[in-house]
Amino acid sequence: MTTLTRHATDGWVVAKRNLIKIIRVPEILVFVLISPIMFVLLFAYVFGGAIDPGDGVNYREFLIGGIFAQTVVFGATFTGAGLAEDMQKGIIDRFRSLPMSRSAVLVGRTTSDIVYNVLSLIIMALTGLLVGWRMREGVLDALAGFLLLLVFAYAISWVMAWVGLLVPSVEVINNASFIVIMPLTFVSNAFVPLDSFPSALRTIVEWNPVSAVTQATRELFGNTGGIPPDSDAWSIQNPILYTLIWVLIILVVFVPLSVRQYRLASSR
Repeated sequence: MTTLTRHATDGWVVAKRNLIKIIRVPEILVFVLISPIMFVLLFAYVFGGAIDPGDGVNYREFLIGGIFAQTVVFGATFTGAGLAEDMQKGIIDRFRSLPMSRSAVLVGRTTSDIVYNVLSLIIMALTGLLVGWRMREGVLDALAGFLLLLVFAYAISWVMAWVGLLVPSVEVINNASFIVIMPLTFVSNAFVPLDSFPSALRTIVEWNPVSAVTQATRELFGNTGGIPPDSDAWSIQNPILYTLIWVLIILVVFVPLSVRQYRLASSR
């Protein structure tokens, strides 16, 4: 068996273990699915009347791309929380005693969490359709939009994996991730148009990767009203490429960092 095949096989074993946990603890799945429904309904019906995306664009169609981006970013915290919990319960030590590759635990954890994000996206898409959202481009563009969201979420999950191996408990990572992710998602074009931000803050918003993935999904779903983005920033003019650049950077940096931290954590 080659090294790559061994990594893939061991990673699948860990991923399967994490997926079986969904059946054993269905409450986790329930809360994962309720959260996106709540956000869609909250912003569509509570804030929708107060926010005007401009140029005749329907706010509910404008909104869904941002909700998608926010949900997959928040969903990445499951990776960190899961690893922190495994550390607390000594499960990481059990894995360490088994003849499996060091990266298998991390690969399995990040891979299994893709399932959570897929389920969240399905529920959000169905809820969005009920409140008036529509995918106005072709099927291939829509699939590309969902795929881009999942790829971005997978990259963020490696950041959370590294954090989960650093912190001592699930409570700490939940609080720490909230402090980082909340401004990352709200200081973006996810919920309000770019021109609503003051000039100094607008530059940060334009180069925020969450803004890029949000703009990219809106374009792929055809939710821009056929109007060019109201920004000359390269990141907003080329959101798909900019998102993929961020994905590559995050994976190049945080995959080795996470593997290294796992080795340090499991050796303590």
